[in-house]
Amino acid sequence: MVDEDFDAFVRNLQTNIDADAVRAYGEKGFARLQNPRFHGELKDADAHARLTGKCGDTIEIFLNLNDDCVQHASYLTDGCASSALAGSFTAELAHGKTVEELFDLRDTDVLEAIGTFPEHETHCTFLAVSVLHEAANSYMRRKAAAGKN
Repeated sequence: MVDEDFDAFVRNLQTNIDADAVRAYGEKGFARLQNPRFHGELKDADAHARLTGKCGDTIEIFLNLNDDCVQHASYLTDGCASSALAGSFTAELAHGKTVEELFDLRDTDVLEAIGTFPEHETHCTFLAVSVLHEAANSYMRRKAAAGKN
């Protein structure tokens, strides 16, 4: 009987946690939290950047490019669910874009892609896009330096 009570308690707790996450991030964001995409380090990345936000979360962005076009992007974070979603959707939005087009991406584009996001966590989307821009800058600096040789 005690095991059944405990199992019921755990199931109820998980249901409440999931419901809170859906309220905070919407169905699309919750689905991405359940099944992360674009997470992990890209070995041999053509571009990489890492920034730490005021909240203490760090996000890294990795880019593989071909003819100055993003073929694959991924992220890592040591932060909260909001940082993970921001990194994931930022990486997704980078796919298929030219280096120049990456600079057109804004935190509002990430927020729009996610759909529902806690207002007090929007600094995470700003951080993710800032890291993406820094990765693009890093790629352009390295390409320019290689062209001078």
